[in-house]
Parts: sequence; structure tokens; C-alpha cells
Amino acid sequence: QVQLVESGGGLVQAGDSLRLSCAASGRTSGSYAMGWFRQAPGKEREFVAGISWIAGSTYYADSVKGRFTISRDNAKNTLYLQMNSLKSEDTAVYYCAAKKKRGLITREGEYDYWGQGTQVTVSS
Repeated sequence: QVQLVESGGGLVQAGDSLRLSCAASGRTSGSYAMGWFRQAPGKEREFVAGISWIAGSTYYADSVKGRFTISRDNAKNTLYLQMNSLKSEDTAVYYCAAKKKRGLITREGEYDYWGQGTQVTVSS
């Protein structure tokens, strides 16, 4: 089992930055990749960014490319999402997720473990 705890969400203004963190505990050594997803009110959860845990290859949704950066600290078992130039449409609950096996890092159904989510609200 892997436990994931997100932090760093909050209320910011458009154009501001935030950094989300996701602390992983438990049997993390078997994780193939981790990712960030988000769910806005009335919408389905969507992929934001993902990273392969060993190689560090990164993937981004087109809507955040160039503004968000995903990274990980293997020694601390922590995943990060640096969010710059935030827009009102970035408002959502952000979830951290981990997947054990190879497969599409962008696909929600590939992930085995999920955090409880952290709210990000961007006011315009």
C-alpha cells in the first residue's frame, strides 16, 4: 500500500504561483510513475502532469504546458507541482496519484493510489 498526502493548495490571484507537494509513504519503491490530476466543479477529473519515478520523464496536459512543472525528490518520496501564471480556469481540487506498472501515465484508470486532494482557487 502507498499513502499519498497533498499539501500547498490555497487561494491566490490570477498570475500568482503555488507549489503543491505530495508526500508518499508505505511501499513506494515499486511505483513506476506519479501524476497530478484535477477536478473542477461540475467537470470530470483530468490529467495535469505526470513523471516516471526512476527516469524522470515528464508529461503535461496542453492546458498547463509551459506554466506548470512536475518534479520529484526520490530521497524524500515527495512529488511536486510548481504552478506559475495561474488562471481562473486552474481552479480545482488537485489530486496526487501513483501507479505501480508501466502504461499510459496520462490515463487516470492506470493509477492505483490516490491522495485526498488539495483545493486550489484562483481569483480573477
